[in-house]
Amino acid sequence: MSDIRWSRRSLMTLAMTAPLAGGLLRNAGAAEPIKIGFSMGLTGAYAGNGKAALLATQMWAEDQNAKGGLLGRPIQLIFYDDQSTPSLVPGIYTKLFDIDKVDLVISGYGTNIIGPAMPLVMGRNMVFMSLAGIEVNKTFNYPNYFQIFPFGPNASLTFAQGFFEVAAGMDPKPRTVAISVADSEFTQTAGLGARHWAKKFGLKTVYDQSFPPSQVDFSPILRAIQATKPDIVYISCFPPNSVGIVRGVREIGFKPMLIGGGMVGPQYASVKQQLGPLLNGFVNFETFVPEPTTEFPGVRDFLARYKPKAIAAGVDALGYYLPPFSYAGMQILTNAITATGGLDQRKIGDYIRKNVHKTIAGEVRFGPDGEWLNSRVMQVQYQSISGNDLPQFEKAGTQVILYPPAYKSGTLQFPLPQP
Repeated sequence: MSDIRWSRRSLMTLAMTAPLAGGLLRNAGAAEPIKIGFSMGLTGAYAGNGKAALLATQMWAEDQNAKGGLLGRPIQLIFYDDQSTPSLVPGIYTKLFDIDKVDLVISGYGTNIIGPAMPLVMGRNMVFMSLAGIEVNKTFNYPNYFQIFPFGPNASLTFAQGFFEVAAGMDPKPRTVAISVADSEFTQTAGLGARHWAKKFGLKTVYDQSFPPSQVDFSPILRAIQATKPDIVYISCFPPNSVGIVRGVREIGFKPMLIGGGMVGPQYASVKQQLGPLLNGFVNFETFVPEPTTEFPGVRDFLARYKPKAIAAGVDALGYYLPPFSYAGMQILTNAITATGGLDQRKIGDYIRKNVHKTIAGEVRFGPDGEWLNSRVMQVQYQSISGNDLPQFEKAGTQVILYPPAYKSGTLQFPLPQP
């Protein structure tokens, strides 16, 4: 059995589930709860995403318990703060299995947190719904692994594909590309995809360098890129980098035909609000935005209920990036358990694998590797942003979907307009 030192915060997290569970048990008579266990980064580097994902999962539990729970039993969430630290994850899942005796498990946020849980989950032959892991199952090839984020198969390629597909449709067509990525596993993986698509579309690479994830002043880097006169610029980086890059592009008057692609940060309410009209013209990935082509059943109601809870909890107020997918993953588990009439993990896994699932994040079908059968990573262009108020991002037209074609909601504006 793995050993772990439980922090006071972790114990408090578990204690917080007890009153909820007690209330549920009172409401449902003597029925034993169905226990769902997971770790989540509530402190540390992943805390912003972790807290948002947790809130969405709690909303699902509340909604499902209001309907009578699952199989006539109330739902109890048991979760521990993994402190965004992979080394703590095995001990948490060991405790969930051996001490808490959970009936189901889901993952925490991100590749680095999902991977350490996999051997334990596989050892118990449990279904594992994971959140925002990139190609985790390539290592394990576990049939009961399912990933709810819309990366699709071969995420190292599909993540960057949309940006280059948009570029390929431009008139005149771009001829040169600059690639600039943070020196970290996720962003370097995105860089590999960018190089693949640049070669496939016949683009000449005139700049290809990495920068430290701690970089915030991008003027020297952007001037070096500008000097190579690229038609398009693919960037993959983290929120502080994104803010520095957007501001730096504006400060030096850099106006390539297309810029963005894999920047983490503009998906979050705080960054959208901070940058406001400086974002206009940038093209970047999003997982969900409220455009006419994304009116998935129930998503607007979910976001409307999520927003006041998020504001009260001090987490991402828009909730586009993770929350709909956290909720959708639980919807899929609900449907599988209901359809199979029990908690048999093999039957639940078979059902999830063989069926199309209608969720608030749209229709989901999984491929053999447990990823979405088809990628749905969106490339959007920020347009018509005026000022820094947040409500404008809840309306159509400020985040116009350019890719995939099935969700396209507007046309590309280029070159980069003035803010």
